[in-house]
Amino acid sequence: MDSIIFDVDGTLWDATPVVADAWRDLIHREYDPDMEMNDTVLKGQFGKLLPDIARALFPKATPERQSELLDMCIEVEHKALLATPPEPYPELEKVLQLLSPKYKLYIVSNCQAGYIEVFLKATGLGAYFEDHLCPGDTGNPKASNISEIVRKHNLQAAVYVGDTLGDYTATKEAGLPFVFADYGFGSVEEPDYTISKLMDLTTLFD
Repeated sequence: MDSIIFDVDGTLWDATPVVADAWRDLIHREYDPDMEMNDTVLKGQFGKLLPDIARALFPKATPERQSELLDMCIEVEHKALLATPPEPYPELEKVLQLLSPKYKLYIVSNCQAGYIEVFLKATGLGAYFEDHLCPGDTGNPKASNISEIVRKHNLQAAVYVGDTLGDYTATKEAGLPFVFADYGFGSVEEPDYTISKLMDLTTLFD
């Protein structure tokens, strides 16, 4: 193995409490004052492409308004995450310190443009990662973005670490082994590897 590609939400941190609060205020003001928005609702949208999230959350709005509302949610989300960043999962920086001398590290997440940058700025962990990609950057789904990172950096033996069935499916479509973070948001029946905490990565491939 020469490299590790990470998901973000449910794998490196859980931003849902901060994001749900920011989205709730915006949605109640701009769309529906009675709409439910909490951690559970938000987690149900993770892994989807942004147009699908907009359709699911704002079914009464026109497609144009759906897109506008989601853009507004993203703007307040980024501000909230930088103002009150969530804690990364335990020992993340220590794990990256141990992994980075041995493997090249990357991030591919199904998120909007700017979100990975916010994660890296909020956590101060940007120096550990070689590159990152998301649908907001490319317009392509996760499998294509994983493949693009592999192609761009000429990776010969990469693995992907994620926490949902969508992560697993995308990883398999890209032709990589999948490491399931079972502490995250989802479940996967037959991953190639499983970790119960991030520190497990430091010995998983010994």
